[in-house]
Amino acid sequence: MTRLLVSTRNAHKISEIRQILGSGFEVFDLSLVPDMPDVEETGITFEDNAALKAVAASRLFDGWVVADDSGLEVDALDGAPGVISARYSGPGATDASNRALLLERLAAVRGKSRSARFRCVLSLAKSGTVLASFHGTVEGTIINSEKGSLGFGYDPLFVPEGHCETFAQLGAEVKNALSHRARALDSLKKWSGWQG
Repeated sequence: MTRLLVSTRNAHKISEIRQILGSGFEVFDLSLVPDMPDVEETGITFEDNAALKAVAASRLFDGWVVADDSGLEVDALDGAPGVISARYSGPGATDASNRALLLERLAAVRGKSRSARFRCVLSLAKSGTVLASFHGTVEGTIINSEKGSLGFGYDPLFVPEGHCETFAQLGAEVKNALSHRARALDSLKKWSGWQG
């Protein structure tokens, strides 16, 4: 079994990653590294931020470390919220305030396509060095009002391609089969360097 530290304190994210990776991985969060400081996400891309978090944790943990950076890109908003998805509504941002701001900004650009995608980049690091990066996206549409209570973040507003319900309505089993994070994690699972 591969032991993997995920550089996050986000309980939703850890739960999702454990479900997606399955029994071949023993997944831990940053509670294993109590001295780990918060990493400022100063990168301009998802890959930059994932690498910052993975490298920082891998300097304090003897083993495989993965970190992800992910977010929502809305075409009508020129790719916003993008890398600031979690902080979109400013200091003290919450999932609810981020969704409210997104809907407000979309209302100001009526008539434009509501196409969007969730993007995830995972960085795998060991001993302070990034060894590989893995990417995943899922295309979809932003709806006009929130639906569902099973997800988090922007899930209640995002309907993935090929479905009529939001991620927050579809539930974990369906979401974890097709999400951006699932696609990036699938590439991670297939990575050939685990024994290297």
